[in-house]
Amino acid sequence: MRRVRVVVTLRPGMLDAAGQAVAQGLRALGYDVGEVRVGKVVDLDVPDGVDIEELCRTFLANPLVETWEVQPGVVA
Repeated sequence: MRRVRVVVTLRPGMLDAAGQAVAQGLRALGYDVGEVRVGKVVDLDVPDGVDIEELCRTFLANPLVETWEVQPGVVA
């Protein structure tokens, strides 16, 4: 088994409604923030040999609108 962390985010230029809501909320609380982008983090324990890139492309992310980054060895 190996542990990996996958960070999925919207592609640049894609409308990020959740990010805009977070930014508005922070500004309403008085924080001076610029752009906010919201994504997701998925921690996985997977057997050796699993193709993480394929797993991301076929299930964890929508390649049309999202990108992902695989971070091996991350301990949650």
